[in-house]
Amino acid sequence: MPIGMAYVPWQHWHEIYDIEKGFRVGTIFPDLNKPYMGRRFYK
Repeated sequence: MPIGMAYVPWQHWHEIYDIEKGFRVGTIFPDLNKPYMGRRFYK
């Protein structure tokens, strides 16, 4: 019985960030650049 399975889509190299922006945002693929946009909840 498998513990779990992973799905990892293949990344296409048609558009990538330059080295400085890649280090700044944490990825060279624009499709994976999803910055955390947390929201505050008020009572």
